[in-house]
Amino acid sequence: MTLPEWAHEISSALDEKMGFELFELSAQRTTGRMPVAGNTQPFGFWHGGASCVLAETLASMAAFAEVGPGGVIFGVDLNATHHRSIRDGWVNGAATPLYIGGRLGTWEVAITNDAGDRLCTARVTCALQRPKRR
Repeated sequence: MTLPEWAHEISSALDEKMGFELFELSAQRTTGRMPVAGNTQPFGFWHGGASCVLAETLASMAAFAEVGPGGVIFGVDLNATHHRSIRDGWVNGAATPLYIGGRLGTWEVAITNDAGDRLCTARVTCALQRPKRR
């Protein structure tokens, strides 16, 4: 899938530091990944906080795709359940909407390893400020 032109202009220092890669972007499905290397806790496992960063990044990008350029979004709630650990490779995420309303949207983010095993399930709610119509 080709990313919308406006997506190439958005960057986050945190996402860059964590090695985030965006693959698919729409309000209905946003996907990306991060490497395990460089994102581990002191014992060598993928850091649970890194799952939260991945989840919030994907859901926020999906929320921004919903409101479009000129709109504003921000996260208001994040819940993550960690199911299993990983020590190497890549962690993949897919955000799909549970609810998109006028002012709030909630996305489920399934985070998996390269074999498709679920590592984490997250739910992210974002406030949606749509652009003012003139």
